[in-house]
Amino acid sequence: MLKAVLFDMDGVIVDTEPLHHKAYQMMFQDFNIKVSESMYRGFTGQSTRSICEFLCDFYKLKPKPIDLERTKRIHFTKLFFEDPDLRLIDGVEDLIKNYHSNGLTLIVASSASIFTINNVMKRFELDTYFKDKLSGADLKASKPHPEIFIKAAISAGVSHTECFVIEDSTNGIAAAKKGNFFCVAFKSTNSKDQDYSKADMLISDFEAIKYDKVRDLFN
Repeated sequence: MLKAVLFDMDGVIVDTEPLHHKAYQMMFQDFNIKVSESMYRGFTGQSTRSICEFLCDFYKLKPKPIDLERTKRIHFTKLFFEDPDLRLIDGVEDLIKNYHSNGLTLIVASSASIFTINNVMKRFELDTYFKDKLSGADLKASKPHPEIFIKAAISAGVSHTECFVIEDSTNGIAAAKKGNFFCVAFKSTNSKDQDYSKADMLISDFEAIKYDKVRDLFN
């Protein structure tokens, strides 16, 4: 029986990728490092901390990962409140309300910082629909490790067979499948070159997974 849904945030609930891209490019410039677009695309679904740790190691930087992380977050926070491009993904608010009205427990399980998650929930008035919000930045392992989804299911009070994950990235899908969760891949316009092949279902419109269309998959 379907009891809960675990939502990624970036690229699924809110379209923050353009803002993240701008903030990362500013941070790269601040530390005088050149990151190719192919390398950057490979970061999709990972936490900022994990990315900064990789960059420091790869480029043998003197600054510490926390220095890069703080710089990127300063840029992102400024953009978050000033950039007009930030908006919810089309159809996701209706989907969230549809699940909530049908009694499903909803959890945010995102690689974004809890600061960013809370700001998104507040800005778009979504807090009332979600039981809990988990940040990969607060966990020992980042996606593609399944830890965040395992903890999200525990928070929801369900087993992995009583919920499913909505993801848009290669790393997120891999994390869901490593945790033995049913995974719906959302083909986001801003998530380029992602591998959806391991997902159980691929969609490009949230109408396809409204409650009455997915509930029977878990009976």
